[in-house]
Amino acid sequence: MEQIPILKLGELLLVTIQVELHDELALTLQDDLTKKLLRTHAKGVLIDISALEIVDSFIGRSLANIAGIAKVMDAVTVLVGMRPAVAITMVELGMSLKGIRTALNVEKGMALLRGIAGDAGDAPSTP
Repeated sequence: MEQIPILKLGELLLVTIQVELHDELALTLQDDLTKKLLRTHAKGVLIDISALEIVDSFIGRSLANIAGIAKVMDAVTVLVGMRPAVAITMVELGMSLKGIRTALNVEKGMALLRGIAGDAGDAPSTP
C-alpha cells in the first residue's frame, strides 16, 4: 500500500506529496496525518503539492478535510507549491480550501507556520 511520508520538524509536520494523489491515497494520508497529530501534538502542518499536476474536487475536499481535522487538533495547515494551472482549475470549479493558508514554496510556508503556530522547537526556553 502506498503511503505519503509525514516528517516531524520541531513542532511542525511536513508532508511532501511526490506522487499523483488518487482518492484512496488521499484518505490514507488523512488517516495517517490524524494519527501523527495525535502522537506528536504538532502545532502546524505544511503540505507540499508542487508535484501535483491535477487537483480534482475530491482531492480538494480531502485537503480541506485535513485542514479541518488539524484545526480541531490545535494545528494550523499551510499548503505550498500550488501550480498556476491547479489554482485556476480550483477557482473555475468553485472549490475553496477553507482553513488552509497558502504560500508559494516550502521555505515561505515554514516561515508562515512558525509565525502563526509559534514553533516551540526554535524558541529559547525560559527559566
